[in-house]
Amino acid sequence: MTITQLEYLLAVDTYRHFATAAEKCFVTQPTLSMQLQKMEEELGVQLFDRSRVPVRPTELGKEVITQARIAVAEFKKIEEIVQVQRDGVSGELRVGVIPTLAPYLIPLFITDFIKKYPQVHVTIQEMVTSSIVEKLRLELIDVGLLVTPLQDKSIFEIPLFYEAFVGYLHQDHPLAEQKEITPDNIDSSDLWLLNEGHCFRSQVLQLCNRAKSSKNMHLDYESGSLETLKRIVETQSGMTLLPELSVLDLPQNKKAVIRPFAEPQPLREVSLVVHRSFLKKKMIESLREEILSHLPDGLRERNPVRVVKIK
Repeated sequence: MTITQLEYLLAVDTYRHFATAAEKCFVTQPTLSMQLQKMEEELGVQLFDRSRVPVRPTELGKEVITQARIAVAEFKKIEEIVQVQRDGVSGELRVGVIPTLAPYLIPLFITDFIKKYPQVHVTIQEMVTSSIVEKLRLELIDVGLLVTPLQDKSIFEIPLFYEAFVGYLHQDHPLAEQKEITPDNIDSSDLWLLNEGHCFRSQVLQLCNRAKSSKNMHLDYESGSLETLKRIVETQSGMTLLPELSVLDLPQNKKAVIRPFAEPQPLREVSLVVHRSFLKKKMIESLREEILSHLPDGLRERNPVRVVKIK
């Protein structure tokens, strides 16, 4: 059994298609299939059910694949140690970021990070939390920027900062006259929300102690974008809840107002998330340091008093 065979095994598990796996491994399909067949013959077991489309691992194959991921990761760590000593921080860094963070956090640090580490090629993808966790498991990305805690044993969370929730209200909303708001005085029928699948939506409903939101009697609109929610509040009515970074340096708007929550303010925990056997430790630590150095003082120094959970 060889490391190459294990890498082919993981590729088929990731893409669930022999031709695609071979393409990603830069070999022909017959070569990949032959090596996997040799591996199965050596072990005396069948690792994949080839009669199904897409191809799937057998029950025993799943266990072998889990161990193979550990073995390949440990082998790659040797290469990584040598590379860091020889080249410093270099290589490809694949980052997954949730949409409620990406437009507000990434611009704060990414230009300086690239300048500081010119030998690093950064690839950033926006995706929801479940997709980030799945891509980490399949090693299709190296690190995620998302909201925690997730209570997922397959990943490791590195908390970065705690971001407050704020209210964004139409100028004529009754709560606009108050200096602060509380979860108890929010009417869910006035609340515009993100689509299902966004962790921020789950947190908003949890914060407001609602199993689900009531519908606006004239218009149902659930968005995948915080910016769209802002525009709806400004042009229609009602309110939405936003993360703090999304309203920093927001131009003054006569159509809507921002209201903080009363103390203790509800917060969300923002973390770097990696696979348990993650690689590129030096690169990810450099990313962590760069993000922290570019945060506004209020976020960097805040203590987690009231973190809203994700359900």
